[in-house]
Amino acid sequence: MKVLVVLPPHVGGIKLGGLFAGALGPDFEVTPVEDAVADEAALREAEVVVTALAPITAEHLAVAEKLRVVQCASHGFDYVDTEAAAARGVRVCNIGSTSAEAQDVAEQTMTLMLALAKQLIPGHEALREGDWALPRLQFSITELFGKTLGVVGFGAIGRQLAKRARAFDMRIVVNTRTPVPVEVLREFGVAARMELDELVAESDYVSLHLPLTEASRNLIDERRLGLMKPTAILVNTSRGALVDQDALARALTDGRLAGAGLDVFDPEPPPADLPLLRAPNVALSPHAGGVTRESMLRIAQAALENVRRYASGADPADVVAG
Repeated sequence: MKVLVVLPPHVGGIKLGGLFAGALGPDFEVTPVEDAVADEAALREAEVVVTALAPITAEHLAVAEKLRVVQCASHGFDYVDTEAAAARGVRVCNIGSTSAEAQDVAEQTMTLMLALAKQLIPGHEALREGDWALPRLQFSITELFGKTLGVVGFGAIGRQLAKRARAFDMRIVVNTRTPVPVEVLREFGVAARMELDELVAESDYVSLHLPLTEASRNLIDERRLGLMKPTAILVNTSRGALVDQDALARALTDGRLAGAGLDVFDPEPPPADLPLLRAPNVALSPHAGGVTRESMLRIAQAALENVRRYASGADPADVVAG
């Protein structure tokens, strides 16, 4: 079976993609590339494309005449044109049911929350400049204890975050696209399920854990930012385009929001002149949530296992389109 592995340079490139060949074994002919059209002949012949954050567009799909499965090595799948894939009868899969990234993204979320609550970045930068900043920072340092955490999206990652937030004695409220059984909410210590506007207005921390779709694009916009408490903090470890980035930068600069913890941007990598990068009281990381030595192995194994599943004649798991 011919497999095209597409990994852009910022997630490992050809070097990492080449490891997939050895992992899949001799029954697969694997071509690693950094862009889907870098080897047009391989794209045309591929029955499976494995991609991690590399776009698979309608134009790519039109070239890939033999393609049957696009396997995303991630929970997200917004970088694949799912409508074009479905029209071609190509199934798009992610690794959602495996929870391969869940605990790591939850840890990254907690890290950003703690960094902002404890003013870790301003304190660190001040000390490097010889400035004992405690007198200036002490009245803005806060604790997570007793604060309300609003979790938007309550899948595997949202639930892992709730487990960690309970250890800090936070009050947890959630917004979900689909109903969640009451017993599951109780298991994870959820105090209430709320509509989104109510959640953002009531929460001290709002954390986003949704896939990017047309319905969720700019979900947190100027209006919803205006509903948040001026003391609140927004955390996004899902997809940058869930948030109106310019509106968020304005809210932070104007003091209408206390802070933001961001692991994701639109686009990625973000341009150097993105206003959000220079906004006050932000904690930023380069889409590192879910990217640890341990999770990268789990993610690759989950993606490759699904390719093997398809090659064996079974239907692939975690089909999100097609």
